[in-house]
Amino acid sequence: MIDLRSDTVTQPCEGMRRAMAVADVGDDVIDVDPTTARLQETVAEMLGMECAMFMPSGTMTNQVAVRIHCQPGDEMICEEGCHIYNYEQGGFAQLSAVIPRTVRGRTSQFEVDDVADLIRPDNEHAVRSRLLCLENTHNRGGGVILPLENVQSVCQWAKQQGLIRHLDGARLFNAVVATGVPADQWAKEFDTVSICLSKGLGAPVGSILAGPRSLQKAMRRNRKLFGGAMRQSGILAAAALFALENNIPRLADDHQHAQILAQAIKSHCDNFALDPGRVDSNIVIFKIDKPNMPAEQFCKLAKEAGVWMLPFSRCHVRAVTHLHIREEDATQAAKILCELHDKIAV
Repeated sequence: MIDLRSDTVTQPCEGMRRAMAVADVGDDVIDVDPTTARLQETVAEMLGMECAMFMPSGTMTNQVAVRIHCQPGDEMICEEGCHIYNYEQGGFAQLSAVIPRTVRGRTSQFEVDDVADLIRPDNEHAVRSRLLCLENTHNRGGGVILPLENVQSVCQWAKQQGLIRHLDGARLFNAVVATGVPADQWAKEFDTVSICLSKGLGAPVGSILAGPRSLQKAMRRNRKLFGGAMRQSGILAAAALFALENNIPRLADDHQHAQILAQAIKSHCDNFALDPGRVDSNIVIFKIDKPNMPAEQFCKLAKEAGVWMLPFSRCHVRAVTHLHIREEDATQAAKILCELHDKIAV
């Protein structure tokens, strides 16, 4: 089975398992776990941040960021398709009493002109505009990479308006590899940055929230509140360190394999349409232009044929390449997609 459901389905390799088995551990709740501390220091340095905090998931790192930046009743500005708004159970409202204000992005990004009129006046009748969140790469946007110049202009505008900036960089290293722009250059525009270790990097568990040292205590306190404090977390941190040391450059392979799928859809499948029309990284989303073939049914047919994908809406399908997908797997998956296309087109 060629599993393209997500880049989270990967299994630790032998080297990663060895690193986990011999990890130097302690109690990271009572005082410190040395391997976790090393992971946090490593990521902080990579992102050009003063500190970083290891947590179980990207949902937690994002929601801790929202909580430490905002007070109840504050407003968070974000793109309407972003992960924080769509896939975290409205945690900003449930956990922190923060109000979202969504912006419809063009190809999942927005310009200064799209948000310039959204800042609330400073008076007792309005909520306080407090936080701007961006996502790069953009999952629901088909893995698109927000251009650096766009990120810079929007973040500089936000800073001038007194807004705090948070980056959901779950797949930030995909953007790093695809563009050649270093992680710290992306991160410098933000007050806090979240990265995920269990997606394309291939670690089994974990995300990191990085930011200024002044927020370190608040990160740790709210991680505990949300249930994310872990004892001998060094076993997981060792896997994350292995991933960072070994699996960043190979993300380029995932991008190349995604292009194999994209090119097959473009060149052969008249009833499928890439949505968005380009593939920047390792995510391929396509729309099925057949009213009698919903995405869920198509995914069942594809699984029976040997390709496992996820319905992403009533008519959209998502396929994600990762470190277990070889070039021959991508080629075979593309062949199966074309065959299924021809079958349902009759």
